[in-house]
Amino acid sequence: MKRHHKICFTFGVLALLAMTASAQQAADDAAKKIAANAGCFTCHSIKHVVSKDGVLPVGPAWQDVANQYRGKPGAADFLTRIVLEGSNPYASHWKNKAAGIAMPPNAVAISESDARQVVYWILSLN
Repeated sequence: MKRHHKICFTFGVLALLAMTASAQQAADDAAKKIAANAGCFTCHSIKHVVSKDGVLPVGPAWQDVANQYRGKPGAADFLTRIVLEGSNPYASHWKNKAAGIAMPPNAVAISESDARQVVYWILSLN
């Protein structure tokens, strides 16, 4: 009987992990769709990419953003504000990572709740 319980428990844990992975994939896909619809991929990519001729992307890769801000207090609020209001061209810290000098305001292209969903997804990137 104990063996049966262990087997059931193991299958239950595996099913829970599969559901969690599936839910995470759905959330990732939803965030990517929001970003695509808002035009974010015009300037940003998920991974850092430099063209063959050495041209930097306009905006920093989101993995670079995640590495810069993950775990910092208030990061999600700060980045959501940057998405909506734009960034200060004099405070750029993406030298050698991005060609653009500032992010324009995007409140006309994306709602605050959608921006926050994308920001949380970005911060989850490895």
